[in-house]
Amino acid sequence: MKKFKKMVAIEPTKLLSEWDEKLKTLAEETVFYEDIPTESSTIIERIGDADCVMLSFTSFIDKEVLDACPNIRYIGICASLYAPENANVDILHAEKKGIVVTGVRDYGDEGVKEYAISELVRLLQGRGPAMWKDEPMELTNVKVGIVGMGTVGSLLARTMNFFGMDVSYYSRTRKPEIEKELGMDYLSLDDLLGKVDILITCLNKNVVLLDEAAFNKYGNGKILMNVSIAPSHEVSALKTWLAQPGNYAFSDTEAGLGEDVIGLPNVFAGKTNAGLTSMAKVRLAQKVIDNIENFQKTN
Repeated sequence: MKKFKKMVAIEPTKLLSEWDEKLKTLAEETVFYEDIPTESSTIIERIGDADCVMLSFTSFIDKEVLDACPNIRYIGICASLYAPENANVDILHAEKKGIVVTGVRDYGDEGVKEYAISELVRLLQGRGPAMWKDEPMELTNVKVGIVGMGTVGSLLARTMNFFGMDVSYYSRTRKPEIEKELGMDYLSLDDLLGKVDILITCLNKNVVLLDEAAFNKYGNGKILMNVSIAPSHEVSALKTWLAQPGNYAFSDTEAGLGEDVIGLPNVFAGKTNAGLTSMAKVRLAQKVIDNIENFQKTN
């Protein structure tokens, strides 16, 4: 198996340190940066003559960077990768240049379902700084709508069904198998907004579905939880909606809601991704290294 000549991590990989050390054994020379670059020029400088580039989900490798760094053969994303249009690498341009780009799927989802249940129980039972209704409530029979029925959405649907919630969903594509399994209704987004009291969005990065009209349709006395890594909504529309009584918004990260609403008394946002547990980091690292080793075996 042929090693890379030079591997550069242009930003923190967010892997545990021992896995970064394993990554470094896959190249003759390695440089791992511990800060996040803010300019394309800095990224270009960091990559230099490297043939392998590693990054997480924060920095962006665009056409300018790819054209300026002709030695790149491989780009490894230490984060989820579902589709070119949602990636923080210009995958289509990379493919034209013969550069292989890999990412990871399905490594941190278990932590997300635990986060969702934990936060909902705290709010419904009043075990945190706020309580949704005048008296404590159970999850049982509460109407919840899930937007996006990929891996995370499916896990949440099964989990909330287990807790006795009334689960419906909207997704770009229908999932007949899980509908049958859970007795779950598929609804249009408008119909879902009109039916449910809790809405959970599980969408790819840069997919924004909720605007002012959607929030008006959703109404008040409701809960929005976003477990995507970026807003699934127009932030200004969310802020307007949150000004109404009885509305609450959750995300496991501040980036999931937008900085304009952070600090509001009915907004609860974490500092780290719910999917970045120590166990998830191990699964992520194993898949990142598998991707590299599979590439090295055939190139």
